[in-house]
Amino acid sequence: MKKTKLAFVDLETTGLDPSRHEIIELGCLVVKPLDDSPRPKWEIVDELELKVKPTRLEQAEPEALRVNGYNDGDWLFAVSLEQAMKTLSEKIQDTTVIAQNVTFDWSFLEHAFSETKITPRVFYLKMDLPSMVFGKLHARPELQKLSLWALSEYFGVKNQSAHTALADTRTTFEIFKKLLELP
Repeated sequence: MKKTKLAFVDLETTGLDPSRHEIIELGCLVVKPLDDSPRPKWEIVDELELKVKPTRLEQAEPEALRVNGYNDGDWLFAVSLEQAMKTLSEKIQDTTVIAQNVTFDWSFLEHAFSETKITPRVFYLKMDLPSMVFGKLHARPELQKLSLWALSEYFGVKNQSAHTALADTRTTFEIFKKLLELP
């Protein structure tokens, strides 16, 4: 397990329901441990940032588009969902996936992989950052919420572009590293 590469993933979507809404942006950092120590240093070995062309904008939640900063101009050269899933599948091959809200992100990814008939080769284990934080810090009264914003504040990690997939992915990775450094 210690040699396993980790894939930190974050998505931006057009709403909360993977059967109706779409992935419009995805970010991924693939990292590997540099040594076998109990608290290894991590090396980023790959990264991915893609805007995905929506095909059902009429079903989008306006608030989701606002939060994610969607506009036609920034998505002019977005890739198709099929191309995004092919590329992501190659990046996350033989990794364990970690996300700020892995249930949400993986539900959208599962739906997209199924829709595009692409089968990713990832380890069965998917890890959720808030669950890891709760397991380690549940008794700390100063930590009242487990949102990415709250965890960023608690761990002193700056997220310059919140609600963009790669920035949120990087923030998740930085919080993960700080969590592992705690006694």
